[in-house]
Amino acid sequence: MPAIVQDLVEAAQLLATGIAGAGPGGTVILSGAGLSTESGIPDYRGPTGRARPATPMTFAEFTGSAASRQRYWARSHRGWRQIAQAAPNAGHRGVADLQRDGRLAGVITQNVDGLHQAAGADGVIELHGGLARVICLDCRQLTGREQLHARLAAANPAAAAAAAGQAKPDGDVDLAEAEVARFRLVDCAGCSGMLKPDVVFFGENVPPERVASCYRLVESSKLLVVLGSSLTVASGFRFVRRAAAHQIPVLIANQGQTRGDPYAEARLDVPLGALLSATATAVPCG
Repeated sequence: MPAIVQDLVEAAQLLATGIAGAGPGGTVILSGAGLSTESGIPDYRGPTGRARPATPMTFAEFTGSAASRQRYWARSHRGWRQIAQAAPNAGHRGVADLQRDGRLAGVITQNVDGLHQAAGADGVIELHGGLARVICLDCRQLTGREQLHARLAAANPAAAAAAAGQAKPDGDVDLAEAEVARFRLVDCAGCSGMLKPDVVFFGENVPPERVASCYRLVESSKLLVVLGSSLTVASGFRFVRRAAAHQIPVLIANQGQTRGDPYAEARLDVPLGALLSATATAVPCG
């Protein structure tokens, strides 16, 4: 048996044993960008574990500068096609299967792509929000991203006809400054207010009630499984620390080192799609 296959079999058995030992409804999943790479959405650190070069938009930049909003929406509008067309992979389906079998207490994701839900998972807590929704910062109305996409396409026919480009982890693409300068924004259809994707930007805080819900979920679990997250940002890492503080075992499946490794009972470094497929098959139904 090739080494990678042997590693995968052993990792799936270890993960399945942990989930089975946690009992029905005893496991919480915390997922990150690494789970979605097999769906064609790049992660933040790449296969080497080194951070990809990027200058993410901050909340202060977005709200404080019309030019920054123009740059954000021009790039995000072009990248949305790839995000919207992405399909769940075997990892997302494996998580949904475990939930349908009664094994999961809940799913927390740092991802904003909606692929857990597309695979059939219910009650997913989107820690950082979701790109499929848009919020007006003035009247707080939520609308679907497809509705905004259609309005932006009508206002920017040249952009609508252009090639989509390769989306980055946050769903945007690199564009020439001339393309950005030609891009026309649209405002809230209800109050003409400022529109923002319903995601947590750098410099923004995750809503406290969302964090509290995640803490309660973790504290009531018997096992925390981390999938595809380097845990570099505090918003996800705090749940690993909370689990450890409550003596709840942590299993981490990620290709590359993570910030949570010192807290983990086991680290699994194998492809996540194959791992979750094999695990969902190996765990007895709840």
